[in-house]
Amino acid sequence: MVVWVFVLKHGDEIIIKILEIVMIQIYTGDSKGKTTAAMGLALRAIGAGKKVFIFEFMKSWKSYEIEILKNLGVNVDREWNGEFIIKEPSKEQIFMVRDQYKKVFEVYKRNFDLLILDEIVVTLHFGLLKEDDILKLMSKKPKEFELVLTGRGATQKMIQKADLVTEMKKIKHYFDRGIKAREGIEF
Repeated sequence: MVVWVFVLKHGDEIIIKILEIVMIQIYTGDSKGKTTAAMGLALRAIGAGKKVFIFEFMKSWKSYEIEILKNLGVNVDREWNGEFIIKEPSKEQIFMVRDQYKKVFEVYKRNFDLLILDEIVVTLHFGLLKEDDILKLMSKKPKEFELVLTGRGATQKMIQKADLVTEMKKIKHYFDRGIKAREGIEF
């Protein structure tokens, strides 16, 4: 967030205006760290007294960072049936993502400083949301909100609309050696 302070003089009166500029950030790429970066930002925002809301798209397994953030008063919405999409998403999975998408617009009407849409970008790959849906979320973002989107496969239009884009690039990963996700490290 960028803060501009304007001091204006109008006759004998001094007017101070504070303008906060909030941004749209995207963490994308084929390596780990996208959610971790977003959750670290959430923790930093909480430490600064900010109000945070997190939507986790397509995630249902236990996530210890989410447990801590909930304990710190962060609002978290996660809706997923825990099943992987093999070929086509089920009607239930489509409904869950669409329902969360609608809820984002409801949260826009509330008083939050940081809104994280974790793995929303991945919904494009599975056809759960369309690029235009995400671009609409980005366009309709209230000026008071910092918005963070995560997930692989951010489109060029999304990248152009964002203020900050970080691509997590895999150089080397132990998953390639068959090592599974570890409790307390990957989740």
